[in-house]
Amino acid sequence: MALRNAVMAALLEGEASGYDLAKAFDASVANFWTAAPQQLYRELERMHEEGLIAARVVEQERRPNKRLFSLTEAGMEAVRAYVAEPFGKPTAIRDELLVKVQCADVGDIDAVKAAITERMEWAETKLARYERLRERLLAGRTENEYFAEAERIGPYLTLLRGMAFEKENLQWGERALHILERRATAPHVR
Repeated sequence: MALRNAVMAALLEGEASGYDLAKAFDASVANFWTAAPQQLYRELERMHEEGLIAARVVEQERRPNKRLFSLTEAGMEAVRAYVAEPFGKPTAIRDELLVKVQCADVGDIDAVKAAITERMEWAETKLARYERLRERLLAGRTENEYFAEAERIGPYLTLLRGMAFEKENLQWGERALHILERRATAPHVR
């Protein structure tokens, strides 16, 4: 998937500045896509040049002027075309932590356990942020009420996937730490 598709997905929420989009990538879109701010700004320029997004300048008194971006009709058509494309191969996991875990038997197990613990702390932080976003989206409604009333349900569904991912990270981390701890205390051959 190209970054532009994630940008267009974020712009479905409405007009946004590059700064707003960077925050969205760090919050709501972060459960399925990440991008550095400089990548995002480069992509916004390309998309503007290609007519997929429009930009307007908002003058501000005490701050630098800002550009607000929105999808053009060509951008909406690009979103529709993207959604209609056949699904590609499932995403493969590329995770440096798992490479370290793979090598745990010949390395510093305490360092591996510390890395797993750090990953779990990140997962807890992200899960708490996702839960706050979920509560904001629901705004006191049940899920069924939200699905019946909300203009768009895609953001909620992707949020649920991000939450499930972080919960699974925590479950795996707990199990991996337990196994590594047992391994460290059990007699075994090296």
